[in-house]
Order: sequence, then structure tokens, then C-alpha cells
Amino acid sequence: MDKVNHQLNKAELRRKLLKTRQSMSVGEWREKSDRICSHLQTSTLFTQAKTILAYFSFRQEPDLSPLFANSKYRWGFPRCINKSLCWHIWAPNDSVQSGAYGITEPHPDAPILDAAEVDLILVPSVACDYQGYRLGYGGGYYDRLLSLPQWQTKPTIGIVFDFAYLSQIPIELWDKPLQAVSTETGLTRKDSKIQDDQDTSILTLF
Repeated sequence: MDKVNHQLNKAELRRKLLKTRQSMSVGEWREKSDRICSHLQTSTLFTQAKTILAYFSFRQEPDLSPLFANSKYRWGFPRCINKSLCWHIWAPNDSVQSGAYGITEPHPDAPILDAAEVDLILVPSVACDYQGYRLGYGGGYYDRLLSLPQWQTKPTIGIVFDFAYLSQIPIELWDKPLQAVSTETGLTRKDSKIQDDQDTSILTLF
């Protein structure tokens, strides 16, 4: 596939999936988000972590906020600075602000998290595929982050609704697969083929 068609396919796929996501009713969005949270809470990747990087839901991304009240974990959230993500410690009742693209961010004065402190990254995604590859929003923020040496070994879970969990998505040479994907139907680990409730026919495709 030539590069132009490849990019058009990614853009078209992204547009369709975002449209589908934003067409969900609030009730459906809430119920499926809660199910994703339940699957995360029983995953060993999650339960063995102490410091977890997450995100504030934007444009009907799966909402993970029910998890944030659990004081067993220390939570980090991103702030966009130019083309990079800076991670800050955040707890319920801490202040937030509207940052780049209108996305909620921690206050700039919030304590900064160093990569060495992080045990798990929950990665917002437009889509993920059965091999663990991720389709993002086109800004490359997470691609750049996860390519840095200090972040490359961190466990990662892509967070998507089941309609955006696909058999295959267009990828680039530099793309690196995530270690797991969580949807409302289950959490699937790519590395060990462990699954919670996921259809076993999906696992055979890894």
C-alpha cells in the first residue's frame, strides 16, 4: 500500500470510529466504561502496580474515573507541553484546568512524576488490534513517549470500547504493540495470552 493511501485509510478509520464513539448514549457509555473499570481491577497488571498513568475522558473515551478514588494507587495524568507529555501526580479534589485541545489536565504546579516511579500506563486509543497495535489521534504524543528509553519497558494497556477492538489496523514501521488491551468484554494480554472474559477465538489470532 502506498503511503498516501495508507494515511487516508488511517484518517478514515479514525473518523468513523470517533463518530461511532460519540454517537453512544450516555447510559451505554457509562455502563461500558464501568465494565472496563471492572476488568482492569481484576488484572494482575493493574493490581500489582502502585503508580498508574491514566487520562481524563474526552469526547466519550472510556471513562476510568471510578478507579481514581482508590487510594491504594498513586495516579498520574498528562499535561501537553509543545509536542510532549508531562506527567503530574493527581488525586481527587486536586485542581484541574483545560489544556491543549480542550482536554482536562492537572494544574501545572502539581508534583511531577518521573518515569522511574511508573508501574503501568493506561493508554487512551481510537482503536487497538488483536496484535496490540494502537491507532491514536494523530498527534503522536504516546508514540513519542513510548519510544523513549525510560518508557519502553513500562507495561501498557490500551483502553477502547469493543467496537474499536479490530483484527488489524494500519501500522507504521516504528509502531510498538501495547502489552494488553481492555474493552468492556474483557482484558486480553498480548504477551501471555491471558484473558479474563474475552472470547478465546480472539486469542488464537495473537
